[in-house]
Amino acid sequence: MAGLSCARRLAGAGVKAILFDKGRRVGGRLATRLTEPRLQFDHGAQYATGHSDAFRSLLAEIETACSAGRWAVDGKERAVGMPGMSALAKYLGQGLDIRQRTEVSHVRQTTDGWQIAIGGKFERLDRLVITTPAPQAAALLGSDHELACQLSGVRMTPCLTLMAAFKSGTPAPFLARRDSDDPIAWIALDSSKPGRQTENCWVAQTGAAWSTEHLETERCDVAHDMLAMLCDRIGANPSSAIHSVVHRWRYAGVAEAFGQPFLRDSDRCLYLGGDWCLKGRIEAAWSSGTAIADDLLANA
Repeated sequence: MAGLSCARRLAGAGVKAILFDKGRRVGGRLATRLTEPRLQFDHGAQYATGHSDAFRSLLAEIETACSAGRWAVDGKERAVGMPGMSALAKYLGQGLDIRQRTEVSHVRQTTDGWQIAIGGKFERLDRLVITTPAPQAAALLGSDHELACQLSGVRMTPCLTLMAAFKSGTPAPFLARRDSDDPIAWIALDSSKPGRQTENCWVAQTGAAWSTEHLETERCDVAHDMLAMLCDRIGANPSSAIHSVVHRWRYAGVAEAFGQPFLRDSDRCLYLGGDWCLKGRIEAAWSSGTAIADDLLANA
């Protein structure tokens, strides 16, 4: 979201921007998993909320384009992508130059800009914006870089997501439940969101403490334990599950944010941003990327 919002704002001002993304699909944690037989899960961000007028306006724009809808849960209406959360990212990425499955292994500064290494080859850029999680940004730059040193106070937390589908008739005592004191901190009947074509699809996400403790545990073992916990919470029998898979998000939450929308070097040639700059929200990532673009445009 941070990279997309930055590139979108720059493109709107006539500035060429290229996005390099190691993922197969655009969006990062704005993610939707499709599996057979015709199952679908939002296994990253669960919904979006708008606190600023600008972001609420963007969500309304995406809803008008039928790429988002409103999910009534917890007595509130939440914005969700349609047919999945990844639709929010796809909408923002329209018309942008996005290079998928392209992993940048390292970066280096030169006398006339920056070079990024992709598959053993280097590509030159006038300016470089890095919107990966803070630990990954620091690793790309090297621990001795001045901006990397400023990231030492940022603390991100992992999350383990269970995607589970059940036979028809499985109990559904609620649409969503949040409990920070439970190892399963978030549970949602994902198929209850608007625009979904599947049934009995649940998403369960563990809190930071349980996720950290089990981050390196074999995924099949984590899936077994999480399925048992989910079934206990919704009153289902684990034998009624027809699908259960775990996804590991190593950098999902923001425990300690940087406190500013972005970091940049004195030459305004290198910028770092993301949700970790402000707060672990979709809107925070959008605000960070937009602020970077505005700074670039103001000092072009």
